[in-house]
Amino acid sequence: MKFSTKTRYGIRAMLEIAKDESQSGVFQKDIAANQKISVKYLDQIIHALKASGLIINLRGKKSGYILTRQPSEITILDIHNAFEPGICVIDCLAQSFHCDRETTCRVKGFWGELNRMVVDYFKGVTLEDLCKGRINLDQ
Repeated sequence: MKFSTKTRYGIRAMLEIAKDESQSGVFQKDIAANQKISVKYLDQIIHALKASGLIINLRGKKSGYILTRQPSEITILDIHNAFEPGICVIDCLAQSFHCDRETTCRVKGFWGELNRMVVDYFKGVTLEDLCKGRINLDQ
């Protein structure tokens, strides 16, 4: 299982915004420079984060970005869902997937439980947890 680059970079961008203590928000060019993400690619990430309601421009188009909620209220699942329609560790768990073996499969429950654990972990970790070092970022 692999998470998309947009999800990974989205988490990094959200961390930059969450850690900002200025009253002017964080500019996209600063996020790009600090996180070593191209401005063009970051543009797509910022667009998705704005569309999902996680960030806004503080004072219009030419201003910095701020969070719409406190870091303690934004989960990693919230950020992930800005880029992906949920978490699915294997294709057969997706609602749109049809498997001929579904009625006889003995391992679907295993994969389903693993999927639930991953979703629960993403729900249980907040942006604040990452900002305050409650989760080791170096692993």
